[in-house]
Amino acid sequence: MSWIILILSGVLEAVWATALGRSEGFTKLWPSVIFGAALVVSMGGLAFAMRDIPTGTAYAVWVGIGAALTVVVAMVTGAEAISVVKVLLVLGLVGCVIGLKLVGDTH
Repeated sequence: MSWIILILSGVLEAVWATALGRSEGFTKLWPSVIFGAALVVSMGGLAFAMRDIPTGTAYAVWVGIGAALTVVVAMVTGAEAISVVKVLLVLGLVGCVIGLKLVGDTH
């Protein structure tokens, strides 16, 4: 259950990061509201997941998911240019997150 919560929290990290950019310094109401709500739920989920998942692994997975999805959203919406190198780097990041999950339970 902790892994599912962690993954959903990582998705919400991408939501709040994207909303933060669209809030234009908190001058736009709805992106600012979405930022605040997603931030609180995302952090709460991270804290919950860290009860069962080691801190380093949980944080790296949370950040990795959030960073990868934030870049993908930016590329899909046209806010950031798409390139083969960027896509390969995002795939590498996703591969590292999956790797952390696979080795996270070994000591």
